[in-house]
Amino acid sequence: MALQALHSSGVAFRKILSHFPEELSLAFAYGSGVYRQAGPNSDQKNAMLDFVFTVDDPIAWHSENLKKNWSHYSFLKVLGPKIITSVQNNYGAGVYYNPLITCDGRLIKYGVISTTLLIEDLLNWNNLYVAGRLQKPVKIVAMNENVILQSALDKNLKSAVTAAFLMLPESFSEEDLFIEIAGLSYSGDFRMVIGEDKTKVLNIVQPNMAHFRELYSSILQENPQVVYKTQQGRLEIDKSPEGQFTQLMTLPKTLQQQINHIMDPPGKNRDVEETLLQLAHDPDCGDVVRLGLKKSVIYSSLKLHKMWKGWLRKTS
Repeated sequence: MALQALHSSGVAFRKILSHFPEELSLAFAYGSGVYRQAGPNSDQKNAMLDFVFTVDDPIAWHSENLKKNWSHYSFLKVLGPKIITSVQNNYGAGVYYNPLITCDGRLIKYGVISTTLLIEDLLNWNNLYVAGRLQKPVKIVAMNENVILQSALDKNLKSAVTAAFLMLPESFSEEDLFIEIAGLSYSGDFRMVIGEDKTKVLNIVQPNMAHFRELYSSILQENPQVVYKTQQGRLEIDKSPEGQFTQLMTLPKTLQQQINHIMDPPGKNRDVEETLLQLAHDPDCGDVVRLGLKKSVIYSSLKLHKMWKGWLRKTS
């Protein structure tokens, strides 16, 4: 299974995890503090460690975490775990973050998301926030035996490959593929236009080619629509209308709906399958898929920006 490539036995990560309630369906670390990046984020030793904790019962988890780590929370802590969970589920991308925490001598931030919402994002790409992070190499620190979650994690990786295929030419390199995949969750993210390094995706991929290979090699080798020349690091895919229609039909539901909205003329109300069949024959198919991704991501990125601005105002 592809996800086995993500597992880490890092003692440092497990020590940090020991400071939090144990009821986690998934915990992973990500970002420049975990995997080396080129450019301005290359100082891995002093980089902040980013975590996401997935929990079955957010109210119970926050209740226990408030007892253990009261100081981690903003002013919302006085309102209790139900309000914190309501903010988590209804604002941003379904994630509640506690940033700028010192733990075991390292600066960390950690987000909490419900298992149900994570599974929905992995399968449907509702906002591609946590699902997008899990399309890049991460360190899995803890994972329980939730078969539905494990299946959704695998499906997210396969969907990432399919979306990238639709935006790439018939022949391309491994690096081309991994750059497309790593950029999926940044499509439409205003941070890539305002504030963040525009070469961020390249800086993520180039120092971590081996990790991307490990994450995706089995999916690529098992995909009947691709010829994967591992020795040369090159791939060839089926760009026929039939091949593209097959790929379009397996895209996550939210992306399909965005594509349908882009392609469907006012008043026609075609079903999604009819729209995707037309798009499969369109030479601009990849551009439409890219636009659909931008529309999926931009809304959640703006909501998260507003949430962070509000948090910073109330804690400064």
